[in-house]
Amino acid sequence: MSRVGKYPVSVPSGVTVQISGPDITVKGKLGESQLTARDCVEVSLDGSQLWVKPKNETKEARMMWGTTRALLNNMVKGVSDGFTINLEINGVGYRAAVDGKVLKLQLGYSHDIEFPIPDDISMKCDKPTAISISGRDRQRVGQIAAEIRSFRGPEPYKGKGIKYETETILRKEGKKK
Repeated sequence: MSRVGKYPVSVPSGVTVQISGPDITVKGKLGESQLTARDCVEVSLDGSQLWVKPKNETKEARMMWGTTRALLNNMVKGVSDGFTINLEINGVGYRAAVDGKVLKLQLGYSHDIEFPIPDDISMKCDKPTAISISGRDRQRVGQIAAEIRSFRGPEPYKGKGIKYETETILRKEGKKK
C-alpha cells in the first residue's frame, strides 16, 4: 500500500481548492493549477486538508493513490511558494544573460544560443555564471532546467559546462605520460 497517500495535503492560508467531480483547481498568489484525478481515487477537502483515498483495492488504484497525493502537494506548494532550480556555468568564456524574454547563452560554440523563456517561467541571472529558474509547476521548471543543461552538460575532466547547483561532478584523472 502507499505510504505517501496515507498523509493529508495541508492547504495554507491564501490558497483555495475547488473540487468538482474529478477536476481539482488550486488557486494561490502565484496563479492557478488544475488536475483531473483518475476514476480509481477519490479526493476530498476536510477543513484545510486534502485527503486522497483509493475507491477500490485494484493495482491501478493503489498506484494512483500516492501519485495523486504527490501531484496535489506539488500543486499546493507551487501556487503558494513556487519552485526554483539554480544552474551554475563553469568554463572560461561561458556566460548567460537574460534579455527580455530570451536567455542568451555563450557556451564555447561558434554562435550564441538563444533560448526563449516561456510565459509561465521566470529566469534571472544574478551573475553571468548563474541562472535561476522559477515557476509554479514543478515538472515544467525541471524540464526547462534540463533543456538548458543539455546545451553543454558538465564534462568529467575539467568540469566545464552547465550543472545543477546541488550536483557534484565525478572528476576523472587526465592522461598520464
